[in-house]
Amino acid sequence: MKQFFAFVRKEFYHIFRDRRTMFILLAMPVVQIIIFGFALTNEVKNSKIAIWDQSKDVATASLITQLEASRYFEVEQSINTAKEIESIFQKGEVKLAVILPPHFDEDLRHFNKAQVQLIADASDPNVANTLTNYASAIIIDYQNRITDERKLPYTITTEMRMLYNPELKGAYNFVPGVMAMVLLLVCTMMTAITIVREKETGTMEVMLVSPANPLKIVIAKAVPYFLLSAVNIITILLLSVFVLDVPVNGSLVLLVGESLLFTLVSLALGLLISTKAGSQQTALFISLVGLLLPTVMLSGFMFPIENMPLPLRTVSNIVPARWYYSIVKSVMIKGIGLHAVWKETLILSGMLIFFLGLAIKNFKTRLA
Repeated sequence: MKQFFAFVRKEFYHIFRDRRTMFILLAMPVVQIIIFGFALTNEVKNSKIAIWDQSKDVATASLITQLEASRYFEVEQSINTAKEIESIFQKGEVKLAVILPPHFDEDLRHFNKAQVQLIADASDPNVANTLTNYASAIIIDYQNRITDERKLPYTITTEMRMLYNPELKGAYNFVPGVMAMVLLLVCTMMTAITIVREKETGTMEVMLVSPANPLKIVIAKAVPYFLLSAVNIITILLLSVFVLDVPVNGSLVLLVGESLLFTLVSLALGLLISTKAGSQQTALFISLVGLLLPTVMLSGFMFPIENMPLPLRTVSNIVPARWYYSIVKSVMIKGIGLHAVWKETLILSGMLIFFLGLAIKNFKTRLA
């Protein structure tokens, strides 16, 4: 163990001597979490919605048909109780629920008015706002169509309700996304140059003749970055709560644990890049350019994945940030527990084993 801690101490010395590394590790996350704590507006298409039709008459059937005919919505399921609404939102199965009250057609014919309730998942405020606007426009169009030239026009009142983020703050969406982007890029970039740097500075020979096996060397190189990343996680959470007013509605222990798991995945990916790259410049280029675009474009952070064509949706499954982003939104914003994010947790655990195993295998090849 003395040899292992000696390697860890040596890696800390490398980090603390390089001010640029310290800036990237500790200052860049703070800057990004503040800068990107704002919203972008994107078009939303093919969003999955749920329908609770309590009337089941001709009027509701016609309105549901008009919603389905829109390119904006896909009716994912029909629900029959109020309890199902919270459940489907927690599972992330739908983004919008349309509630049609009893006696809808009768109210229209006898009282010339009826009511529709729209409940949206506002953990992503841009999508929630866009979907409710789309649904409201379709309902108004339906109202105008059935009114025709009546002297007393029909009136359909739309009641909106935003779950998880009633004020539609953009930070509720961007904080989870920035957490995923910062942890992945910083951890991967820093570990991507560790082994390459040893070769370029000529200290690899010392490591090669040491009695420590490759597993200990690889893990020792990741330990300092893991500890510094834990500091980043705490910093990001403090900024989120006290600067951007984004609460931690779920278990803080679970959120930190999932963040540490994602950090380990990022470190393992960086070590894998480090064993394959021939120079520090190459390692940085691969980790920055090769991971930045997939993280931003394919994680669901800026652009809804359901809007993408099938090939891109398939590729997004291998982007670690996609699964971590989903976990943070579920735990931090929706306040749900491990039972709802166990699949994402297993996927990240599998990625950790895969990347770390490849890194160790490639490091052994270089020892041969």
